[in-house]
Amino acid sequence: MTNTPPSFAPPKGTAIPLHVLETDAFADWLKNADARVAEWVKATEFTAALGQVLLVPDQSGAIEFALAGWGDKQTRARGRFHMAVVARKLPQGIYEIASGLDEKEHSESALAWLLSAYAFDRYTSKKGAVAMLRPHESVDQGSLLAQAAGDFLTRDLINTPTNDMGPDALETAFLDLAKSHGATATVIKGDDLIAQNFPMIHAVGRASDQAPRLLDMIWGKPDHPTITLVGKGVCFDTGGLNIKPGASMGLMKKDMGGSATVMGLAHMIMAMKLPVRLRVLVPAVENSISAGAYRPQDILTSRKGMSVEINNTDAEGRLVLADALALADEDKPDLLVCTATLTGAARVALGPDVPPFFTDDRKLAKQIFKSSKRVADPLWQLPFWEPYEPMIEPDVADLDNAPAGGFAGAITAALFLRRFVEHTDAFVHLDVYGWTPSAKPGRSKGGACQSARAMFDVIAKRYG
Repeated sequence: MTNTPPSFAPPKGTAIPLHVLETDAFADWLKNADARVAEWVKATEFTAALGQVLLVPDQSGAIEFALAGWGDKQTRARGRFHMAVVARKLPQGIYEIASGLDEKEHSESALAWLLSAYAFDRYTSKKGAVAMLRPHESVDQGSLLAQAAGDFLTRDLINTPTNDMGPDALETAFLDLAKSHGATATVIKGDDLIAQNFPMIHAVGRASDQAPRLLDMIWGKPDHPTITLVGKGVCFDTGGLNIKPGASMGLMKKDMGGSATVMGLAHMIMAMKLPVRLRVLVPAVENSISAGAYRPQDILTSRKGMSVEINNTDAEGRLVLADALALADEDKPDLLVCTATLTGAARVALGPDVPPFFTDDRKLAKQIFKSSKRVADPLWQLPFWEPYEPMIEPDVADLDNAPAGGFAGAITAALFLRRFVEHTDAFVHLDVYGWTPSAKPGRSKGGACQSARAMFDVIAKRYG
C-alpha cells in the first residue's frame, strides 16, 4: 500500500473539542455561547452549513475548540461521509467530537475521518487529511480500522496503472496479503491452467506477455463456516480482437476492480479474525491482442464442461469468472460471493455509485440491503430474470458470452455466471464500477471500494 495505514489518535492526552452543529440548533447555541465566542462566530459569518468549519481561539490565540457545520437532515441525506469534509479542512492536531452526533453518526463520522486520510501518492506527492480523531467511546475502532485499511488496499490496487499492476504484480499483491495474515496461497499459471482444467482463464489471457493465472488463498479453521470470494482480475481490457474504442479503453486499468475489492474484503475478514474458513479466488489475466488471441466465433469448453460461443471478445470477464466459480462451487461453500466490474449496463441502470447485486436467496438479499444501508455502502438488488435465459443460449453451443441486442446486459451476464453455480445455495454476484468519477467526501477521484464493507457486515452478522 502506498498510504500510511489508517489510524486513530491515542486514547490519552489532550484533544481539541469539536462541536457539531445543525443549522436549526445553531441560533440557540449562539445565544448560550460566551460573549467573546459569540462575537467571533458572528464576525466569521459561520452559519453551520454542511461542511463548514470554524476554529475558535482562546485568549492566547491557540485553538480552544472547533465548530463543524452539519446542515440539516435533508441536505445530509443527499450524500454520505460528510465528516470527511470537516477532517480535510482542519489543521494538524488531535480532535474529539464533543457534541452534536448520535451513536450511529459517531460511527459513520469516524469511518469518514479515516477515509479522508487516503491519497494515492505512488507517482506524485499528495496528502489526505492530516487532522487525527480520537473517536467516541461507542465506536468499534478495530472494525473501522480494518474496513478503512481494506478500502485503502482496494483503491491502491485499482489506481495503479497496468504497467505496474499487470498479472505479475497482482499476484505479488495477493501473495503479500496472504502472508500478512498467515494464509496459504497457491498459483496456477500459464499452460498449467490447461492441465488443471481452467481452459477459459487460459484462453482469455494467453495473448498477453504476462501469463494468465488463477490465484487461490485459504485462511481460517477448517471447521468454521466456509466463505468463498471470487474477484475478476482482468488487469487491462483492450477488448481483445473486438477492440474497444479509445474512449472506452481509457479506464480499463480498473477492470481488475473485482479482484481488488475481494482482496480488500478479505483483509477486513482476516484482520478482524472472523470465525470463518475463507477462500479467495482471483483469475488474473490481461485481455490483449496478438496472434494467439482468442477470436469471435471461437467455441470454448469451460471447466464445468459447458461450451461457450464467443460472440464478443470484449465480454471476457464472465469467461474467467466462470472457471473460477465452477471451482468454488465444487466445495459447496456456505456463502459464495462474486465481485466484478462486469457490465456497462449496470452503470446505465444505476449509475456509478450504486452497484447492483443478484441472488436467489431472499434472506441473504434482505441482509445485504440492510447492511448496505447500515454501513453507508449502497447496493441495490436486480433479478436473475429467468425468462431471459434463452438470450444466452445460442444455436451452436450451450452458452453465448455476448447476446445480441444489448437489452438487460447486467442481467444476462449474471444469468451466465449463475450457470456455473449449482451446488451452493447462498450465491451473490455484485457488478461494481470500482471508480469514483469526481471527488466526493471520503472518496477521492479514482479507484473506489464498493460493496466490500456491506459484505463484511453481512458476513460478520451471519457468522461472527
